Amino acid sequence: MDQKPSGNAPWDAFGTYLRAQRHLAQLSLRQLADLTKVSNPYLSQIERGLHRPSIAIIKSLAEALNLSTSDLLAHAADIVADEESASSTEGAIRSDPLLNDVQKSALLAVYRSMVDTGPDTGSSRAGEDESEGGGEGRA
Repeated sequence: MDQKPSGNAPWDAFGTYLRAQRHLAQLSLRQLADLTKVSNPYLSQIERGLHRPSIAIIKSLAEALNLSTSDLLAHAADIVADEESASSTEGAIRSDPLLNDVQKSALLAVYRSMVDTGPDTGSSRAGEDESEGGGEGRA
């Protein structure tokens, strides 16, 4: 009789969020357990809102799910407002109700591939150089 009623604790919301992020990452509970070195039953209990994860566990989960540790901590502490969770591009993709999990995963993969290319593209620098000197000669 030790079970908590569903929906009464912020851990229920965190567990639901964690499960959604795991699904977005296309990981089974067992795969996530292997990546985080946390037991499968314990992760299941976190996802069901039965346990509060430690900061070390949250950090490990964030790394395995490719999430910001601070964002995951904010969700765990139940201090994330809807506007805040959508403030980043990845957050907006994750929270979009019009996209299914497969679409979200695809968009996140494309976004990350473009962001991870780094500043080697040169396109932003060329635009800056033109705007610095190009505007003065016209007028």
